[in-house]
Amino acid sequence: MSATTLEPGMIDISESKRPSMAKLVGVEVRKMTDTRAGLWLLLAIAIITVAVNTLFLIFSNDDLPFLAFLQFSAMPQGILLPVLAVLLVTQEWGQRTGLVTFALVPNRGRVLVAKLAAATLFVIAAYLVALVIAAVLTPIAGANDPWEDVSGPYLVRVLLALLIGALWGFAFGLALLNSAFAIVAYFAVPMVVSIVTAIWTAAQDKLLWFDLSTSSSKLFDPAGVGGEEWAQVGTGMLIWIVLPLVLGWFRVQRAEIK
Repeated sequence: MSATTLEPGMIDISESKRPSMAKLVGVEVRKMTDTRAGLWLLLAIAIITVAVNTLFLIFSNDDLPFLAFLQFSAMPQGILLPVLAVLLVTQEWGQRTGLVTFALVPNRGRVLVAKLAAATLFVIAAYLVALVIAAVLTPIAGANDPWEDVSGPYLVRVLLALLIGALWGFAFGLALLNSAFAIVAYFAVPMVVSIVTAIWTAAQDKLLWFDLSTSSSKLFDPAGVGGEEWAQVGTGMLIWIVLPLVLGWFRVQRAEIK
């Protein structure tokens, strides 16, 4: 429709271009910082990470190396980053903003990809904060060999472990489309599976292929991860991340927006 045939009060959008993926990712990042829940969660991740490392530095009787501080940071981040990923993917459905989002960007798949990219960026940013904190506190701790066992592959494995947790939360959020249910499921399901794995010793070797929480925790071992352990992590990701992602993807594509 040309501008000359527009009725009064109508807007010509025929020449409008669809937003780029970078633009969509930026919008998703801003959504987390514009809401109180998202902003306080981001602040909590940064503050708790600093507080945990500082407390260990003050009250620990040992001279802590770099890897110790990095692992201290991974504890709160491993808990809070998946919650952030859940909120990121469920906010359209919990806050009733889906009609606006999917009206402006009708291709729902592009929105989901942008949300996934935004969640990944938040994990990387949190990990960089953890690295900076560890690098600052390590010389203060005064360990004899503070950089022992520090290697590129190990640093990548820690980042991968944090990404797995965030993707797990994202997948559950996408499948359930409800913040409360997804958060409860994310914490309850791995706990139950890990308890069964620990108690049922006769089938422990087989259950490790389903227990992503236990298998991914081995990524924090400085000694390294073997081929079978990598296979267990991959199998667990297929079950607890890929499958819910696929189901959630189809659910979002077919869901009625109200």
